[in-house]
Amino acid sequence: MSENYIDIPMFTTIKEVEERDYTLSATQYKTFSIKNKNIKYVREFLDRDLKRNDLGNEIGSESYIKESKYIFIKTKALQEHSYLLDKNKESIQFVTTNNFRNYNLKKDDLLISKDSNVGEIIILDKDYKNAMLCGGIYRLPISRNKYYLLAFIKNKIVRSQIDFMVPRGSTIRHGKTKFLDCKIPIPNRNIENTIKYIEIITKAIIEKEIKIQELHNRILDKIDEELKENQKTNLYKYKLPTIDEIINLDRMDSSLYSREFKKNEFIILNYLNGVSNIEELGFEKPSRGQNLQLSNIGKSVYSNEELKGFYRLILPKYLSKYGTVNTVEYIGNKNELKTLEKGNIIFGAEGNEKGRSLVIIENKDKAITNIHGITLKQKKHDSSKCIFVKLFLDYLRNKGMIDAYAVGGNGGSLAIKYWNYLKFPNFPLEIEKKITSLYYNNLEQYNIDEYNFGRFKEYDRKFNEKAGIYELDKSRKYLQKLLDSTIEKIANDIEVKTNFCIN
Repeated sequence: MSENYIDIPMFTTIKEVEERDYTLSATQYKTFSIKNKNIKYVREFLDRDLKRNDLGNEIGSESYIKESKYIFIKTKALQEHSYLLDKNKESIQFVTTNNFRNYNLKKDDLLISKDSNVGEIIILDKDYKNAMLCGGIYRLPISRNKYYLLAFIKNKIVRSQIDFMVPRGSTIRHGKTKFLDCKIPIPNRNIENTIKYIEIITKAIIEKEIKIQELHNRILDKIDEELKENQKTNLYKYKLPTIDEIINLDRMDSSLYSREFKKNEFIILNYLNGVSNIEELGFEKPSRGQNLQLSNIGKSVYSNEELKGFYRLILPKYLSKYGTVNTVEYIGNKNELKTLEKGNIIFGAEGNEKGRSLVIIENKDKAITNIHGITLKQKKHDSSKCIFVKLFLDYLRNKGMIDAYAVGGNGGSLAIKYWNYLKFPNFPLEIEKKITSLYYNNLEQYNIDEYNFGRFKEYDRKFNEKAGIYELDKSRKYLQKLLDSTIEKIANDIEVKTNFCIN
């Protein structure tokens, strides 16, 4: 966001200090200013005033259970990097029947956080009949220009306003309904078409996110199907671990010897065509990424924007479970750092969200990861094989097996010495390729520069039908860049050309 959107006063008055409840926080005296003075407040987009029934309900952790048909959506499910719910074991909890309250959540409902990650907003991709909201989430009553509002609340223009209104620094930020006072700029020229243009792009981004999630689930299902339908005649029978097994593994962890883990492991090891370890598949021994500590490489300069000579930094914490990158940073350093190559796999080996991974599909100049990421390098480049290994790691993660292999506290770590315990099934080549095409289908470049509204929607629909997760994510990022550029033009009162070319 342009720096001229933020006004920093040279001085203030006693009256202003009184109006801000005597806070001396410098942030509270900054103001938000844009060139376009034609604005509406968020509250003006709503069909009516917010009511108590629009807000979720707190139930307490004693209501959480391991399995249930009822779920509890926390504010953590609303994340900056996604327009959809971010579902994981920390953001969605199963709850008891007695504590469930039916919110009758519908497809296209907008949910916004008032606490913790204040102002984060998502849209529901389907009806959620058995879901309830936590007390930090509002459902917005809105029917007109819904996607226009969603696009702007997701943008830094609104995020910066939230930071002025809700002080930082406390453990949990409580925003109440202050997000309703955020300003949304309205175009002054070609108003109807520009609003429609914003909404079309926003809907297209959401459709790609939905398709990415669908393909991810289909990949996991196809791997599971191939394993279970092609088993040897051996029958599974749970046995307690022997002394020799414990000594050989050098592990006392109960998870490695649990019934659930042993059953999942048996299905893999009992696969009809056998299994291989990572080195037998043509990979070098796993290694750590670049150590970025000052003591190791000296002083570095970090940037959110790409700069000449900088390394592209792909951190494991920014990888999604779908094999995409949510955020990229750039780092400048005078030394020659350990770079990634086409066909490498980055694997996030540490923390509660460990097991997320990424394949380097295209040559990226000077791309690196850090020491928290394990790098898998092939001896000979085989793109289909490296993608399959990445997707099977996703399968292991989804089954909870990556967590079981890991050791240590704070979520644990999958140490390099345990990688030979991971087994990969020897799927037939045609099955392997069908699965990997759901991640990467080698499509022609996404090109929408000269399309109008109607032609764009038709082209985009056909592209999505053929695209894998990688192509969908790449085109999604293009549309997000186009959307951010358009929003900035509206904020600066620049006329928007409703084509699909970034300029």
